[in-house]
Amino acid sequence: MTPWLSVVGVGDDGVSGLTPAARALVDAAEIVVGAERLLEGLVPEGRELHAWSSPLAQTIARIEGWRGRAVAVLASGDPMHFGVGCTLLRHFPIEEMRVVPAPSAFSLAAARLGWPLQEAECLSLHARPAALITPLIAPGARILALTEGAKTVREVATILRRRGFGPSRLTVLEHMGGAAERAVALKAEEVSGQPFAEFNLLAVECVAGPNAVLFPQAPGLPDESFRHDGQITKREVRAVTLAALAPLPGTLLWDVGAGCGSVAIEWMLAARGAAAIAFERDEKRIDFIAENALCLGVPHLEVVPGKAPESLAGQPPPAAIFLGGAVSDEAVFEACWEALNEGGRLVANAVTLEGEAALIARQTRFGGDLVRIDIAHLAPVGKKRALKPRMSVLRWRVVRG
Repeated sequence: MTPWLSVVGVGDDGVSGLTPAARALVDAAEIVVGAERLLEGLVPEGRELHAWSSPLAQTIARIEGWRGRAVAVLASGDPMHFGVGCTLLRHFPIEEMRVVPAPSAFSLAAARLGWPLQEAECLSLHARPAALITPLIAPGARILALTEGAKTVREVATILRRRGFGPSRLTVLEHMGGAAERAVALKAEEVSGQPFAEFNLLAVECVAGPNAVLFPQAPGLPDESFRHDGQITKREVRAVTLAALAPLPGTLLWDVGAGCGSVAIEWMLAARGAAAIAFERDEKRIDFIAENALCLGVPHLEVVPGKAPESLAGQPPPAAIFLGGAVSDEAVFEACWEALNEGGRLVANAVTLEGEAALIARQTRFGGDLVRIDIAHLAPVGKKRALKPRMSVLRWRVVRG
């Protein structure tokens, strides 16, 4: 099909800064869609101008109705880098589209700061929680973040201060490429009360203070990183469990009997785009899961309350399942097993005799491997010290198919 939908990247200087080829697509369009600030430099001249509606889906539905007519969508910077082009491609095939990018805000920021772009972490906090920056915070890390405006800058600064990264250097790059371009440099601990333009990109050079909290990139966060009531897969066992679950980019985990959500959270931290659903029936623990997910930088973790297996019905099929609660319940296991597609992985941990008996019986039927995990930790014995064993854990891992 001949392309009818043009997605044109625009800088802060507006349509006046478009290349001749990009401007020709806009001028030839019967209908132009974009943010109000991007439409300001256009004269209707017999064509229709439409600002994006809220929610965005309303305008996308209207664009579908214009299929076959010449439609141009104006986007900020590179439409395919956290831009509206990615959204439109979920509704229209690329064969029906032309995408003409302008330099992205990330490229402009790297040029202004002298940062090699491939060495910086890039993310969007526009219409997203500022907590998403949390997993990227590490000594020496460089982060470029699209923002929702001045409030995002203040929220990120607060997160950095709470983690002990108050000395981190922030650069707020306002209106890059436009007449009002300005860069404001300060430390995270200096942000309070500072004014910033609403249209900005935030650059962060992470500097750890003397009391900084450091989170490892490998699975196995300290138990004290989570708020819990004792129902938590302990750090060493959790690291082994995550290795068995094998998180992969873009895959979904079911954490059944999630407790405080530690396994689901670390699954999401382990691979780009990994998602998880935490199934938990205890209301207090559900609150723990939500709080831990926000504090550790995965606020989009989905929590499904209720008792399994009823709560599992109708959920999207997972790539992997962790069975941490109700291990000996056959109805829960059968529901989990049926939910797995071929190649899906199931990992279950048991500490009780009933749970162990159930796992041994299932391994006989379905295969997989059984591993005994014995951990001992340092503990005082009078005035001396000893290694005190924790409860043994029997781990079963099986791949369906």
